[in-house]
Amino acid sequence: MTKSTILTALDIGTDSIKTLIGRSNPKKENFEILAMAQIHSAGVRKGEVIKVKKLIPAIQSSIREVQKKSGLRVKKCIFNINGNHLSTVPSQGLVSVSRADQKISEEDISRVLHQAQTLSLPSNKEILDIFPKEFIVNGEGGIKEPLGLHGLRLEVRALLIYVFSPVLENLVQALDSIGLKFDSNNIVPSPLASAKACLNFEQKELGVALVDIGAETTGLAVFEEGDLIHCHIIPLGSANITNDIAIGLRTEIETAERIKKEFGSLSFSKEKKKKQKKTKEKIEIPEKSLICSRKVLENIIESRVSEIFSQIQKELKKISKQELLPAGTVLTGGGSLLPGIEEYAKRVLKLPCRLAAPKNIPGLPGDPSFSVAVGLLLEGWDLEEEGIKAGSFSGGLGEKIRRIFKIFLP
Repeated sequence: MTKSTILTALDIGTDSIKTLIGRSNPKKENFEILAMAQIHSAGVRKGEVIKVKKLIPAIQSSIREVQKKSGLRVKKCIFNINGNHLSTVPSQGLVSVSRADQKISEEDISRVLHQAQTLSLPSNKEILDIFPKEFIVNGEGGIKEPLGLHGLRLEVRALLIYVFSPVLENLVQALDSIGLKFDSNNIVPSPLASAKACLNFEQKELGVALVDIGAETTGLAVFEEGDLIHCHIIPLGSANITNDIAIGLRTEIETAERIKKEFGSLSFSKEKKKKQKKTKEKIEIPEKSLICSRKVLENIIESRVSEIFSQIQKELKKISKQELLPAGTVLTGGGSLLPGIEEYAKRVLKLPCRLAAPKNIPGLPGDPSFSVAVGLLLEGWDLEEEGIKAGSFSGGLGEKIRRIFKIFLP
């Protein structure tokens, strides 16, 4: 990137809406946050927009706050899409090279990508994006950039992400109503945004699973040899743990959330168990006349977390990657702050595990709940660098090709 670029990222979640205005700093190869806002969300359930009229004022409030803090006017943005409706499917495309000299052109690449997207989907589903794994020229595979090569036949093996059309339409309607500009390049699945912020090139090459634990969803993105090989949204998250505590201890949601944050934990390492022996076995909330044992609380929490990680394990088995990802699992999102969850994931998934959050970003705390928002900014700057204006309507064939080739770069 040859000059500073200012972009706005909008992370529309079930529990909160996070908005960031960021400025790239090419000389320092870094960026800074000019303004940030985090407000309570509305009209969203399990990551999906279900009530547009309730969501619109919430987004407007968030935008007004960052505009006031930065002194800038937000006209365009890059944003996320979330929810269990989001799915992936492998696909292939095959075309004959059109030029007489058999030199592969952008038009040929566009045609083969289009061919790969000609699936028989239900009328209420639509393809959001395509992720090529490899191009094949005259039967020779493993090619990442076929442009300019010679051949009679061009094939592609790809992964398609498709979504439930009404959910996407609700999201687009909300942003249109506010007057925010964007195009299809600016709609990023939440797990991929988190992966952008938390994973490095080496991890993606070796094989890694990104797990983003949000309020009512847990996002999963799996990479191998640099390629996205699976993406899935589990409709469970940290808010479900709070609900379980409220039911199990017969208390209000607000009290349950407080108990989770102050006393909640999972399995302990030997060091933590030693510390635990020195603490009280009972949890007391005097103003609520509530007393319970730590063991009861831990059992409530572990029951729900077990369900979440069982679903993750199920998804890894679908693609035959259980226990077979050298770079292991990377946990992020607000739910990853639960003490003991890193060791729990190691034990259940039988993979290396670490916690991740955006770090060393001026103007932003190292909070894993901001992984999606930061990843959106990073994706937006990549699009700008490749000549695809984040939030504009000028995306053409050449820009689409450049974006696809960007997938293969570190």
